[in-house]
Amino acid sequence: MEIEKAKAIIEAILFACGREVGIKELVSALEMNEEDIISIIEKMKQEYEEQNSGIEIIHVNDAYQMCTKKEYYEYIYPILDKRSKPNLSNAALETLAIIAYNPGVTRAEIESIRGVNSDATIYKLLEYNLIEEAGKLDAPGRPMTYKTTLNFLKMFGYASLENLPDLPRYKMDENQQIVIDDILEEKEQENEAPVPEREEEADTQKEEMKDEGEK
Repeated sequence: MEIEKAKAIIEAILFACGREVGIKELVSALEMNEEDIISIIEKMKQEYEEQNSGIEIIHVNDAYQMCTKKEYYEYIYPILDKRSKPNLSNAALETLAIIAYNPGVTRAEIESIRGVNSDATIYKLLEYNLIEEAGKLDAPGRPMTYKTTLNFLKMFGYASLENLPDLPRYKMDENQQIVIDDILEEKEQENEAPVPEREEEADTQKEEMKDEGEK
């Protein structure tokens, strides 16, 4: 198939679907190999950029989607949606970051890290479709776990969670998730009150007196 025809077909599919289209779907529709399709889409993305077009093609996990550029959001949103523009509070962003870096985290673990109740924040993130339920944990009480959605990736401009900035402060396990126990242990150490100097001196004096008595 000619490159220009393939580009036109891909453009038509992405425009008509209005959602992320998996690479396997495109392979099936065009009867081309995956490498060639990806190469064509990358050229299309470059062309849209060079033309200063109002639309772009984004990569989300193993799929592509045609969408408007985020810098034109303020002009589009009032026309398509009359609701007030959603805003994320610092608490919501903090909770979202915890979930993004640790898929499968529970509400109790989130609250242990943040130190405050997070029910309302989690509910708001679910409402905005930035997080979703990821199933129940095989533990006492069967608590619900949470993970981020494709909408989160699209909103923040990431192709996948692997593109999130590194967090060098905390250790990551073999699944590239934050080791929550280490965070909690670190918090406990920070909260431990140091022994007053006078108490330390008193203990030392007692030990010295005890040694002299034994002699």
